[in-house]
Amino acid sequence: MSEDTLGRPAVPLPVLTDPERLRSLAETRLDAAPDGTFDRFARLVSDLLDVPVALVSLVTADRQFFPGAAGLPEPWARRRETPLSHSFCQHVVDVEVPMVLPDARLHPQVRGNLAIEDLGVVAYAGMPLTDLDGRVLGSLCAIDSKPRAWTAEQLRTLADLAAACSSELRLRIALRSAEQARRRAEEAHDRLAMLAGMSETLGGTLDVATAVDRLGHAMVPLFADWCLITLSDPAGRPRSVTGAHRDPARAADLARFAELLATGLGPESVIRSVLRTGRPVIRGSASLAEVERGTTHPDLAPLAGRMGFGSHLTVPITAAGDRVIGAVTLVNGSSRRGFDGGDLRTALDIGRRASQAVGNSRLYGEQRHVAEVLQHSMLPTLPAVPAVELAARYQPAADRVEVGGDWYDAFVQPDGDLIAGIGDVAGHDIEAAATMGQLRNLVRGDAYGRDDPVDELMTHLDRAIQGLPVPTVASAVLARIRPAAPGLRISWCNAGHPPPLLVPADGPVQVLDGIRGPLLGLAHPPRRARRELTLAPGDTLLLHTDGLIERRDRPIDEGQAELITQLAGAAGLPLVALCDQLLAAAQRREDDVALLALRAR
Repeated sequence: MSEDTLGRPAVPLPVLTDPERLRSLAETRLDAAPDGTFDRFARLVSDLLDVPVALVSLVTADRQFFPGAAGLPEPWARRRETPLSHSFCQHVVDVEVPMVLPDARLHPQVRGNLAIEDLGVVAYAGMPLTDLDGRVLGSLCAIDSKPRAWTAEQLRTLADLAAACSSELRLRIALRSAEQARRRAEEAHDRLAMLAGMSETLGGTLDVATAVDRLGHAMVPLFADWCLITLSDPAGRPRSVTGAHRDPARAADLARFAELLATGLGPESVIRSVLRTGRPVIRGSASLAEVERGTTHPDLAPLAGRMGFGSHLTVPITAAGDRVIGAVTLVNGSSRRGFDGGDLRTALDIGRRASQAVGNSRLYGEQRHVAEVLQHSMLPTLPAVPAVELAARYQPAADRVEVGGDWYDAFVQPDGDLIAGIGDVAGHDIEAAATMGQLRNLVRGDAYGRDDPVDELMTHLDRAIQGLPVPTVASAVLARIRPAAPGLRISWCNAGHPPPLLVPADGPVQVLDGIRGPLLGLAHPPRRARRELTLAPGDTLLLHTDGLIERRDRPIDEGQAELITQLAGAAGLPLVALCDQLLAAAQRREDDVALLALRAR
């Protein structure tokens, strides 16, 4: 606990203990230990803002820790954490906006903070780091030991780096969620193998109603004379009741019983007890008096008598985390033996199968959501540039919910130049997406603020991939765009990627093949080369990944020829419409597609 300026114990900020925020922090799996990616962010802040100390600071309920740090003095550099008594970043979490202090000693909120004396924090600029839902987890901060007037350019740079740092945090959280979803799917597969016959019965559908109907008819008459499957709402109340009876002549009675039971469960109901506690209930011998005590509708007991009611057992249907989402009830008439412990074990297995049948559709939806959120978090918002019209698209491969390694990017340099790039990391899974995110952020960190030619930037990227190291082999095209009235001057470098295409406002489409260097990430990177061209007003440069032109049933040259034909017939379209048309033609592709189009105004 920190102290206020009068030496009294300060009350912890309520936002620090928010359970959802703390859950997001935990899902990053970061702690008071160096992390290479976040150390690079800290070094970039230190270098670009020329400050002695830069931190990636994440704030828990009682401390702050630094997965990324540059210039932190001892013993804090070794500890990688401080109590909140030394935390400015907690206030960034609290107010959820940047905190910029030219001289903290003059600021009433923090002038008593021990970081001023113990860590030498005088000038401070901190930008919020957020999760996928916008909750602030900490800050990316720049620190000086003397008063400092922060410039607007420095704060923009810090904000841009904080946005990239937030993307990395979101990636870590999304990866954690994806791993958990994948583990649940694998566990579901293993459990489904326990009852092969039931697996075949329930398999092949993600529709809950179909699965429940199959389940009921699979249990009757093998395990019981009749059965009920009750599914509950989030509050634990019966949402739907369905079932099956061994005698088709009793189908109408069963349908009426299920209809009334949905609203007619009393406080002593066995089904309500199982829904509430998750514990199974078995009665080897039972009478209609139990139905009367457990229900509120007078017609239920006579209906049960007509269908046969001599013994019963009820087992829970659970979702992930053992949350009860329903119950399976088996009933035998008096002419059939009562249920015993062996039947209960079988019913529990059936309950687990029912859990999977009901949960598979939810799990499928969760996995798809995680994949979409992960990919979306790594696709940038295109900047607004007066001299350039920009449009981009990403489309995952058909019939996949996985994310992939395709990416595009465009950002404006401090000098006004536009850097544009596109690339492809091998693979269509979470690992490929994670590597893609690292590579895209590395491109930004390597290129931002530098006026080096693009071939030298690509060479720097080769070295960074090898030196950090980033475990990838990838293709990419990197371009620098400068206004050159009238039109644009473009220089680009190709690392093993499909060549850019020039679509003139008036003239044939050109493949800018030129010098196509080796892939990024090779053990012995080569010397890179660049090419240059001028775009006249109305001319378009198209960068794309190989998913746009590649298919297993034909040579890639045929795909490129088809693309050129499409472009030749669409040169006059607005840029957004052109991109949409290219994607529409790419439906049912076997690979992800990313494209980035630039048109000189």
